[in-house]
Amino acid sequence: MLDPAVSLALAEQVALAARKLGFDSALIGAAALAVYRYTRGTEDIDLAVSIEPWSQLRALEQALVSAGRHTLARMPDDDDPLGGVLVVWDSEDESGEPEDVVEVVNFHNPARRVASPGAAAIARAEYLPGSPLRCVKIEDLVALKLYAGGLSDLADIVQLLARNPETNLEAVRVTALPFDAENRLETLIAQAAKLRSRYR
Repeated sequence: MLDPAVSLALAEQVALAARKLGFDSALIGAAALAVYRYTRGTEDIDLAVSIEPWSQLRALEQALVSAGRHTLARMPDDDDPLGGVLVVWDSEDESGEPEDVVEVVNFHNPARRVASPGAAAIARAEYLPGSPLRCVKIEDLVALKLYAGGLSDLADIVQLLARNPETNLEAVRVTALPFDAENRLETLIAQAAKLRSRYR
């Protein structure tokens, strides 16, 4: 079971290691949803990067291994929409499974020339108070969820917008529409509006 405090502390160390190597990272996934008032279960903390996988992602892995972390890198192939994932953990359970995991999700695959919202989201991310962690903005989080496109991602968008009624929907549209291949955003916005009265 994820211990949020332990995982967030590890995520801070990963973010600092990335910064030392010269690139930024940002919270995405369930941790970012929690920043915007929507807390749901998760098995890991996700940090986004947009870097060259074979040199920079490997360099981050080596830096973390040198600092005593456990890692597992999954590198991309030519058809992968992501540029690899680096799994990081400090401890394991009784059966040897990693606990309190941080996943570094790389949005740059140089072999696949498809537009991704990752780099722009990371560039616009803002620091959390008193933390080395940065979090993507709400409109970028919507874009990332549309890009992922799973049913749970779409449900997350509805909850996210419902719990944040002050969100600038025009900013959401401008940022997310390029990644709305199935033309679902307006329906999701309407569904969020129906839920919104519950969270006032």
